[in-house]
Amino acid sequence: MSDIKLFSIGDGVKERISSEVILEKELQNLIETNMEAFFGVRFLKSEYVISNGRMDSIGIDENNSPVIFEYKRSQNENVINQGLFYLDWLLDHKADFKLLVIDQLGMTAAESIDWSVPCVFCIAHDFTKYDVHAVNQMQRNIRLVSYRKYGNDLILFEHLNTPAVKPIVQDEQIDSAKKASSQKTHTEKLAQISKELKNLYLSICDFIESLGDDIASNQLKHYLAYKKVQNIVCVEIYNKQIILYLKLNPDTAKIEEGFTRDMRNVGHYGTGDLQVTIKNAEDFEKAKPLIQRAYNEG
Repeated sequence: MSDIKLFSIGDGVKERISSEVILEKELQNLIETNMEAFFGVRFLKSEYVISNGRMDSIGIDENNSPVIFEYKRSQNENVINQGLFYLDWLLDHKADFKLLVIDQLGMTAAESIDWSVPCVFCIAHDFTKYDVHAVNQMQRNIRLVSYRKYGNDLILFEHLNTPAVKPIVQDEQIDSAKKASSQKTHTEKLAQISKELKNLYLSICDFIESLGDDIASNQLKHYLAYKKVQNIVCVEIYNKQIILYLKLNPDTAKIEEGFTRDMRNVGHYGTGDLQVTIKNAEDFEKAKPLIQRAYNEG
């Protein structure tokens, strides 16, 4: 399906030809060793055994959502259906995954697991247009990624789809004290804000999504995350303002009281070290160059 051409231009123009296929175990080891750099996911376990099989690789992303990786080993293997099966199994066995996170990352990470948008990455040398169409119809968070290896020093990952999925409604088992203090979700806040603020929110989202086809949105419980490989912008809603957390070094931006804030040592939902507060159209115009920078540098 992919028709990407890579050229070296150092000593004349020469096309780099991709190797036919690298060994699947070699690919798996490479991804597991560099999972955070490649996909923004913390690696947890290889060959995760369940009652009806084993998941190739499993991890947790920066939004604390579970992530499954499945690698296509043969032309006839239906890695998409396999990944969908494992995703459903994981949703039915949340306690098992929580124990794995406790063992690898500790209790704090385990208590922060977000089950609203678990993800499956299906990795293969190539997919057909029918694979992409089928995944888009499923409305599940399944991401198709093709790879090409060039010589011994280059590997290319092409993300073939950006799934639009609705968050999974969770049956949260929380005690009465925690339930009493629970906050409204991002979606609930969106439904209750004024028409003017909602229009501002939608304009912000439209602007972010217009920056490139490589942006995908993740609707989490308390915020909306826009990401390329990792989050570049996280959006929170309040009664009278929209808060953005940008993946930018605050030292590279002007800190202006009431508009920007350094959040490196301040706890907050989402990710991103630079907070931007948007209350009106003027704030939004000032924020656009910062959002653009977060996209370009992310």
